[in-house]
Amino acid sequence: MRLVKYLKERFQYGIIVSCIAFSHNIFSEVIIIPPSENSQERLQEALILVNPGDVIQLTSGVYDLEDGLSLDVDDIKIIGEGHENSILNFSDQKSGAQGLMVTSDNVILQDFAVLDTKGDAIKVKGSDGISFINVRTEWSDGPKSSNGAYGLYPVESKDVLIDGCIAIGASDAGIYVGQSENIIVRNSIAKFNVAGIEIENSYYADVYGNTAVDNTGGILVFDLPGLPQQGGHDVRVFGNLIQGNNTDNFAPPGNIVGEVPRGTGIIIMANSDVEIFDNQIENHETVGIAVVSYSNDDDSVDFSDSGYYPHPKSIQIHSNSVSQSGHNPDLDKDIASILFEISNGDMPDIFWDGVLPLRQMIFGQPDTEKLVLQNNGSIKFAVMNPIKYMLSLPNQLNRDQSEYANDIQPLSPVIID
Repeated sequence: MRLVKYLKERFQYGIIVSCIAFSHNIFSEVIIIPPSENSQERLQEALILVNPGDVIQLTSGVYDLEDGLSLDVDDIKIIGEGHENSILNFSDQKSGAQGLMVTSDNVILQDFAVLDTKGDAIKVKGSDGISFINVRTEWSDGPKSSNGAYGLYPVESKDVLIDGCIAIGASDAGIYVGQSENIIVRNSIAKFNVAGIEIENSYYADVYGNTAVDNTGGILVFDLPGLPQQGGHDVRVFGNLIQGNNTDNFAPPGNIVGEVPRGTGIIIMANSDVEIFDNQIENHETVGIAVVSYSNDDDSVDFSDSGYYPHPKSIQIHSNSVSQSGHNPDLDKDIASILFEISNGDMPDIFWDGVLPLRQMIFGQPDTEKLVLQNNGSIKFAVMNPIKYMLSLPNQLNRDQSEYANDIQPLSPVIID
């Protein structure tokens, strides 16, 4: 009898949940807002009064906006009629740190553009489930340090999807995902940004099928100190076209990406468990792929107290096409000038700075943490010996990649629920 009673209760509960979900969908509303003289008021009012499950529909045309917009309601879709047609224009923006700020869960942003914001174009913070689909962000006057820092900018979020998007002209990163988990960035275009695509201090990210061209650096995988989430790991970068990222660095002074040399394809800094494969990386004036440690030149971070680990480990680079690297290095940046000096101008396609904890530099890394290079064609490779460099000893650069030809341990694909 107890079993029958239990099953009856569960059945009734299931009916109640189904009815709630059904009524939720029935009473969802499509709110159509065309451009008008009062676009600002109508859009922000809709974003405040919208109910979970509703759709805000943007029509074709230009929405001239002077203040930033914000959304803090779950289960909302903002959908336009294409990123060439539905335009949120912030060229006369007077207030707000971004064009659109989202702080809610299960949000879909689709088929519209955000142009010429005073700060970041679209920032999402603390969202569990955020999708950017066919969204364009752009600063239309070209690369300038006065442009906003980020185009698409989700941080401290989970289940992040960026699909079919375009990011142009950001003074930091066009597509940036930071301190987040479960991330897919695919089928998108990043051009004329300082960093095309950046995954920073994040766990479990797949970056694939993208085109990164004409940025300063194509794709960055960074882990930095002083942030709420550290120890970035399990990042796969594969099947991307990373080409001609030779735009001069236009980041404002003091930005970490301001140290990225013009002409860089991929930089991996201080992350662990990163797999770079099946990419086409070509025509970079400084270097195709660089694997580097975080430098603490200003002594602003106490690594012993923060628990931050500044060295990359378990990096696998395989099955890439890397060519035409180092023909006009950016000698104003430290990484490029040092590499140019110790290579006598014969710049590599793939470079590792060799910086490790002192004990590992003397006795070697654990096998599971070693750099792996496989099937990258007839590349030029170089690894620096930091001890010899600091002591001005000969043979500071080793070009033999045979000791890095270990077996590939594929990382698992990212699955977003």
